[in-house]
Amino acid sequence: MAESSSSSKMKPKISSAKDIMDTLFDISKILNTGLDAETLATCVRLCESGVNPEALAMIIQELRRESAAVKTEDTSKSSQPLS
Repeated sequence: MAESSSSSKMKPKISSAKDIMDTLFDISKILNTGLDAETLATCVRLCESGVNPEALAMIIQELRRESAAVKTEDTSKSSQPLS
């Protein structure tokens, strides 16, 4: 019996957590962060674990720059004629 009462208490928490994540994702889209829901959830968990949000944002920006540089490099290599 205790199990069902704890289970019924968990449902509002889960629903509330989902509502919060949905709202955060909506804000993320409005701000054009480019984060998908899974990545945003990972960032939230990291921040809840004590990671500095500003440092996390800087790392994400750096990873995006590096990714773009690699893509640009790959594109330029593939468009060069073979010698």
